[in-house]
Amino acid sequence: MTRKDDPKKPGQTGNARADRLSRALKANLARRKAQSRAREGGKDTEAGQTEQDKG
Repeated sequence: MTRKDDPKKPGQTGNARADRLSRALKANLARRKAQSRAREGGKDTEAGQTEQDKG
């Protein structure tokens, strides 16, 4: 006999991956917008700082 995987598991992992990628994309966009605003206004924002700047 061959073992059949539960059809819900691949869909759940696909949804989890899509959710994770969506959150990462949203965070990246927010970070880039903050960096752009900081360059235009000359203000430093926490989101616009690099890891080295944070110390």
